[in-house]
Amino acid sequence: MTMDAGGLRIALSTGEPSGIGPDLAVMLAARGALADTVVIGDPEVLTARARQLGVTLPPIRRVAAGHDPGAHDGLAVLPVPVAEAVTPGRLDPGNAPAVVEMLRVACDGAVAGDFDAIVTAPVHKGVINEAGVRFTGHTEYFAERTGAAVPVMMLTAGSLRVALVTTHLPLREVADAVTAGRLEQVARVLARDLRTKYGLDRPRILVSGLNPHAGEGGHLGHEEQTIITPVLESLRREGLDLRGPLPADTLFTPDALAGADAVLTMYHDQGLPVLKHAGFGSAVNVTLGLPIIRTSVDHGTALDRAGTGEVHTGSLDAALALARELVRRSGTRTGSAARPS
Repeated sequence: MTMDAGGLRIALSTGEPSGIGPDLAVMLAARGALADTVVIGDPEVLTARARQLGVTLPPIRRVAAGHDPGAHDGLAVLPVPVAEAVTPGRLDPGNAPAVVEMLRVACDGAVAGDFDAIVTAPVHKGVINEAGVRFTGHTEYFAERTGAAVPVMMLTAGSLRVALVTTHLPLREVADAVTAGRLEQVARVLARDLRTKYGLDRPRILVSGLNPHAGEGGHLGHEEQTIITPVLESLRREGLDLRGPLPADTLFTPDALAGADAVLTMYHDQGLPVLKHAGFGSAVNVTLGLPIIRTSVDHGTALDRAGTGEVHTGSLDAALALARELVRRSGTRTGSAARPS
């Protein structure tokens, strides 16, 4: 396995060490799929997990932040050691700071131009918060770290792209969070990034309502009339191709999706169950609205499968492939202006 010095530099954070993130990393490394990648994690955890899975890792080369991997054999690993011994499937709050440190290293490296994109393996939000670290999710963390005002979560499965107006909120808080300002900001970010990162000149975006049957003319809720429709009409006058608000229960039929480039739904479980049904295990989570490129797997830590070999790399394969595609399609490397010539 050789690394192309003129090629891409992808950062892969290995996520929760007791989950399947290390499994996925060593499985891909063993088949030579990380030639353009710097793995961020604990080398000892990776070595132990490879041994447990019975796979042969390339020689690990420890690299430092800002290091250009160059053309060398081996697996480039930027070490972030865990504090406590790792047992697959068993969470330990003592290792949560290391998980967050992986994200910091990846994010700061991308902003500095050391990495062209970030790909993240899953973390466990619960144990991070149990350790006393306030953590809502990757999307919110990277937005705060990079100073991005409006991060937008979008998942993709094949040609289907689903973005969210609100993300990780209790359901009873969703309606209050769907404001005109929030909807307008998210719709602008989605349309802009579909143009700049996906090369779609005038993306056609289907927008769901919030309520059943998109409010049924006000009989099942008023948000469509008072918030969503006025925002869409205003943005249409500016040239954005936004269709809706549309009833979410029929929005994802093949006829409705024909010709659409993306769907914008109001909350997490309105759009993502459909997308994951369509492509679970090969879908990709993309964070829009950031000054860096970040993709991720579509699944969680799968603690019950860690160390068993009963995992599939499809989503991580897809996340890496999309990260590479977005870097190339954008025409510039993440943070390229910050790099010395």
